[in-house]
Amino acid sequence: METQRILMRSLAVVVFASVIWTTTASAEDNKLINCCRVVSKIKLTDPIIGFRMLHHSPPCLKAVIFETERGEFCLDWRQQWVQEEVKKLLRAQRNKSLTSTPPPASSISKLTPVGGSSQSTDRS
Repeated sequence: METQRILMRSLAVVVFASVIWTTTASAEDNKLINCCRVVSKIKLTDPIIGFRMLHHSPPCLKAVIFETERGEFCLDWRQQWVQEEVKKLLRAQRNKSLTSTPPPASSISKLTPVGGSSQSTDRS
C-alpha cells in the first residue's frame, strides 16, 4: 500500500514537471529576438518577409534582424546586401501605404449641429 502511494506521488511530480517544461519551452519558441550578441555576414537565400533594426546596447550589437518563414536572423548591418535589402523593403512598405485605399469618408447628416446650433439645416 505504501509503495503504491509513493509511486502515485512520483507519477504526479513527473506529470507536473513535464507540463511546466512543455509550457516553458513553447513560450520560448514564440519569443522574438530582441538582442543580437553575434551577427552573421552570410547572405540569406530565403525570401525576407520583414525586418527590424536593433541599436547597440551592450551586450547587444547593432544589427538588422531579417524575418523569414524559417525564423529570424541577426545580420551585420554594415553588409552592402543587408543595406540594399532594407532599402528595398522600406520602398515596398512606402509604396504599399501610398497605394492602399483610404478609409471611407464619414457622412455627415443634415441634422448634425454646426457651431453649437441644434437646429436642422434642412431647407427643402
